Amino acid sequence: MDEQVPVIYVVSDSVGETAELVTKAAISQFYGEVVKVKRFPFVEDINNVDEVISLAKHDRGMIVYTLVKPEIREYMKETSVREGIMASDILGPLIEQIEILCGEKPLNEPGIMHKLDEEYFNKVEAIEFAVKYDDGRDPRGILKADLVLVGVSRTSKTPLSQYLAHKRIKVANVPIVPEVDPPEELFKIAPDKCFGLKISPEKLNNIRRERLKTLGLSDSATYAKMERIQEELDYFEKVIEKIGCPIIDVTNKAVEETANIIFDTHQKNIELK
Repeated sequence: MDEQVPVIYVVSDSVGETAELVTKAAISQFYGEVVKVKRFPFVEDINNVDEVISLAKHDRGMIVYTLVKPEIREYMKETSVREGIMASDILGPLIEQIEILCGEKPLNEPGIMHKLDEEYFNKVEAIEFAVKYDDGRDPRGILKADLVLVGVSRTSKTPLSQYLAHKRIKVANVPIVPEVDPPEELFKIAPDKCFGLKISPEKLNNIRRERLKTLGLSDSATYAKMERIQEELDYFEKVIEKIGCPIIDVTNKAVEETANIIFDTHQKNIELK
C-alpha cells in the first residue's frame, strides 16, 4: 500500500467495533485499498480527543467516531471543525433522533452494547454447560460448575439447571441412585456450591406415576412404588449428610420459586467471600 494513502481514525469511548464495521462497509464501496484504518478505542476525556485530532491532522486523515457522552462528542465536533479535519459522527445523530422519537433521555453510558453481548454469550455458555453436564453424564462437570444440584429422579434437577443457566450460572446436576456410588467429585467441592433437592414420598409417587403413564407404561412399575421411593430418599439423605450441603424441600414449590431460592443463596455466598 502507498505510504501516502489517507488514514481514517476510528474513535470510540468503548472498543470501537461498531465504528470500524461501518467504516469498513463504506470503504468496501471503493476499489482497492484507498485508505488505512486505525482504531482509537476508549476515548474518555478531551485529552484523548486532542491526541487523535493531532494524529489525524499530521496524517491529513479523517475521523469516524462513536462517542456516547454528549460533552466529549460535542468537543470532537467543534475541535475537528476548528482544525479543518473531516469527521463523521456515526452514533450521535441517531441517538438524538431516537430521543426525539421516543421522548426518553439516553443513558449516555459507553460500552452498553458490548456488555449486553457479553451477557448473552455467558448465558449461551451456561445453557450449553447445563446440557453437557445434565443428569451426571460427566462427573468432571461437577468441579467446573458454579453450582451442583443433587437429588433423586424427578426432583426438577434438569429444569432448575436450565432456569439458572438463563441467569448465567453454570449448573451440573447429579442423580442419586442407591445402586450407584455418587461421583467422588461431589465430595471435593465446597458444600455451599451444592444443593440437595428434597421431596416428600407421596409427591414423588404421584409425579413418577404420571411420568410412567405419559411414557405408555404401567404406573405399578418399581420406579413408582413407595418402597422403592423411600429407599432412594433414605440413601439421598445419607449422601447429602456426607456432602454437608444445604437442602431445599421442593415438594410444593414451582421450579421458579426453587430456582430463585438457590440463586439468592448463591449470590449471598459470593458476597460473603
